[in-house]
Amino acid sequence: MARFIRTRAIALLAIVVVTVAGPCREATAASLIRDAEIERTIRSYAAPLFEAAGLNANDIRIYIINDDSLNAFVAGGMNLFIHTGLLLRSRNAGEVIGVIAHETGHIAGGHLARLSNQIETGSKAALVATILGILTAVATGSGGAGAAVAHGGQGLAVGTILNFTRAQEAAADQAALRLLDATQQSADGLASFLETIEDQELLTPQQQDAYARTHPITRDRIEHIRQHLARSPNAGKPVRPEFAEMHRRMLAKLNGFIAPPATTLRRYKEDDRTLAARYARAVAQFRLADIDRALALVDGLIREEPGNAYFHELKGQILFESGRIAESVAPNREAVRLDSESALLRIGLARSLVESHDPATLDDAIAHLLYATRAEPDNAFAWDQLAIAYGRDGQLGLSALAQAEASLARGNSKDTLSHAARAEKRLKKGSAAWLRLEDIKRAAKDLQRERN
Repeated sequence: MARFIRTRAIALLAIVVVTVAGPCREATAASLIRDAEIERTIRSYAAPLFEAAGLNANDIRIYIINDDSLNAFVAGGMNLFIHTGLLLRSRNAGEVIGVIAHETGHIAGGHLARLSNQIETGSKAALVATILGILTAVATGSGGAGAAVAHGGQGLAVGTILNFTRAQEAAADQAALRLLDATQQSADGLASFLETIEDQELLTPQQQDAYARTHPITRDRIEHIRQHLARSPNAGKPVRPEFAEMHRRMLAKLNGFIAPPATTLRRYKEDDRTLAARYARAVAQFRLADIDRALALVDGLIREEPGNAYFHELKGQILFESGRIAESVAPNREAVRLDSESALLRIGLARSLVESHDPATLDDAIAHLLYATRAEPDNAFAWDQLAIAYGRDGQLGLSALAQAEASLARGNSKDTLSHAARAEKRLKKGSAAWLRLEDIKRAAKDLQRERN
């Protein structure tokens, strides 16, 4: 992973990566990406499938793992994990949609509930450590907290239940085909994706991509999908144009932030005037610290699509991270105006407001951070920023309370109780903040008892 990304503050501006250091392959770190645009793209693909499966899309958490292996899986309840390696190697949106349909089949089929029973007699510790390591890293932004995330650990857990998961693949495929037909989408993407990795079956397990290990590919599975396509009214139907464009932009953004800038510039050449290519080059130039060229490219994108929140967000990030804090406020504010429901965009704006050191903007920053923490109560970084904003506004009791919330989200009971003790001295007894503090203290003590 590029050092530029790994060392970004957990600011939730455009692409943000939470590094999860652990005993991964030869010091390779697993990590999580938070990005408003990419998350919206995946949710746009998934929402019709979730609805067709009778699932509440709001109940399903989607996590993007910054790992170049080709993999996607559901685990730990209604959690969908997708590796950037799968996204970057997908040839079109249909392949990503096909994979999501298959994983939705696992969720809707109740495979996770049966899987938990199998884990009881298998390698529970390895699988749970993998899942909780990832989930902890989401909340904490801490590499140490996510140390359990390891390719070795995941492989061990999968190996113990491989025969069980093999029995579920056909059922998940069948569910995927039903869901794709129900949403009037073609299964061509699922078939082409499986065919792409079919030759992985000929490799040793150590050489296989993770998807081939966790989702055994067989010629029978592919043939079944092809037979379905032969009679499906949706066979050959192209993906929706907006989904295709989302895919192009997602790949451009991922390449821009994850690949070495020189690689991105070779892949998206100067004479390529497509919007996606210019998007990728803007990010690459930003990473090369050619701020003028990056801003020129982003301004061109904004002129072309003034209503695109994520172009304004990228401009705000470039300005903020190049030290032009005050200038970053306007584009971040416009991004929020265009997508007011995004907690990540609001955190980005609030950070610009707080770091501009203008006391007149603190109320605005606090309002955005309160929205974000309500939307994502386990987002420790949002609580950190709220603590800073309250502190600079002289609301020291609420600042300590926000620090307690951040520590609780990180699973650090000792720090939670320490911050809670400071908050208790400053908050009015019986107030809403004081009552919340009592809940936090109980939760921290429960956490301590569980770990003792």
